[in-house]
Amino acid sequence: MRSGRLVAALLMILVAHGCAGKKSTGPPPPVPVRVGDVRRLPVPLEIAAIGHVEAYSTVSVKPRVGGEVTQVGFREGDDVKAGDLLFVIDPRPFEAALAEAKANLARDRARLSEADRTLERYEDLIRKEYITQEQYDQARANAEALKATSQADEAAIETARLNLDYCRITAPVPGRTGSLLVHRGNIVKANDDRPLVVINQVEPVFVSFAIPEGDFGEVKRRSATARLPVVAVPQGGKPETGETTFLDNAVDSTTGTILLKAAFPNRDRALWPGQYVNVSLTVAVDEDAVVAPVDAVQQGQSGTYVYVVKPDRTVEIRSVVVRRNWGGWALITSGLSDGERVVTDGQLRLAPGATITEKTDATPVPTAASKTAEAGR
Repeated sequence: MRSGRLVAALLMILVAHGCAGKKSTGPPPPVPVRVGDVRRLPVPLEIAAIGHVEAYSTVSVKPRVGGEVTQVGFREGDDVKAGDLLFVIDPRPFEAALAEAKANLARDRARLSEADRTLERYEDLIRKEYITQEQYDQARANAEALKATSQADEAAIETARLNLDYCRITAPVPGRTGSLLVHRGNIVKANDDRPLVVINQVEPVFVSFAIPEGDFGEVKRRSATARLPVVAVPQGGKPETGETTFLDNAVDSTTGTILLKAAFPNRDRALWPGQYVNVSLTVAVDEDAVVAPVDAVQQGQSGTYVYVVKPDRTVEIRSVVVRRNWGGWALITSGLSDGERVVTDGQLRLAPGATITEKTDATPVPTAASKTAEAGR
């Protein structure tokens, strides 16, 4: 009796357990993912580099004559225009030298006039044979010598005038002055190695940068017909736009790079000589490129692929060929079309044919300027 009851109880427990283990079967729940659009955009081909800002021109102002500095016409750090007065060197010794040169010219011209009259008289006398040929030749030589002396005096006057002009030192180019290295009262020497001040022209400026040798051919071909646009972003600043002006004549064999320069108007003086900036050189623009969010591209054993969202909210795997990345986009050579939608987040939970539910996540369209600014940060 007891054995029968035990067996019956066990059977009832097993039946109840089996009934409890049975669950209703149905479709799996949708997988929450983020989705992005495939678009057609004008995409530039850019080369990123680190650039160095250089002054458009740099002039070390040095004295051409020696003497005491009697006047300084600016304060260090001032902006100056071409022709602005910078320094005055004591002009009195040079004024005296100019007066002496003029006096010498007047004296020698008077002697030349007398020698010319003597030569005219001797010409009549030599025809009448009242004087010897030697006397006539001596008179003519004296007149020629005084003529040469007068010409030398005229040159001495010009030299004295130049030296007097050199006493006023003016700015040869517009720009910003640096540290004042010589003050009023100092004695300077002509053509001294130490400059009085250095002027940097900062409107416009150059930015020099190097690109890899592998990009040289395309840059050379494109720059032969037009100047290429360049964007420079200083640390913590906004993008500045310029264009290439110089391509070096040789590749640096030690680094495998070639040097370029770009000119920037720099009207707001955002770029400063000596500064390092992030540079983006635009070589070409693909006006009708098919792009997809870069987060949608996955790598697998069979190559590169994406999950494409079908109209019925299911997904399929599709192989794609990516040419390159640009900002937050991947340029697709084949495999996708404009208007399709792809999964950008949540791919690990997906399988072909899986149903998805979409999380709203608008993908911003980057621009060349914003992309370069992000690189600068």
